[in-house]
Amino acid sequence: MLRLLFAAFLSGLIGIEREVHGRAAGFRTHLLVGVATCLMVIVSEYFFKKYGGLSSNMAVRMDPARIAAQIVVGIGFLGAGVIIKSGPMVRGLTTAACLWMVAGVGMAVGTGLYAPAVMVAMIAMFNLVFLKQIERLIKRDHFCTLVIHSSTSGENQKKLEISFRKIRCALLTER
Repeated sequence: MLRLLFAAFLSGLIGIEREVHGRAAGFRTHLLVGVATCLMVIVSEYFFKKYGGLSSNMAVRMDPARIAAQIVVGIGFLGAGVIIKSGPMVRGLTTAACLWMVAGVGMAVGTGLYAPAVMVAMIAMFNLVFLKQIERLIKRDHFCTLVIHSSTSGENQKKLEISFRKIRCALLTER
């Protein structure tokens, strides 16, 4: 029970930051993912303890890593659902990464690896809260697409080509 509560606390903490920023996967989603993955790892560990001592030449073999591997795949699918492409913008990548990460936190707590779970949660919070401020100071290149509609006369096309060559040359010399 303590493992589940601890996973809820750490995952919920990260989810609160996402909630504050108005993300679709916020506090409750992160908390649920962290607790659910913690439970899945506890169940996996339980299965192994209960059935893992069976002879290796029996038809049933227990591998606790199989559930963990499927958690990673399943959370990847869930994360893909929060990524939205709107025109040239892509949103939701950080939230998807947070969901994947809180799944790892839940798995770590589920196996009793408390110190790594706390460290990852602290790194995540540092990233989400403080590095976001630093990221705003970084100058970025901006790209855009320009679509021009004109008549099919060759004269207009030639003028446009000349103008774009001049602009391109000017941009290349600025760097």
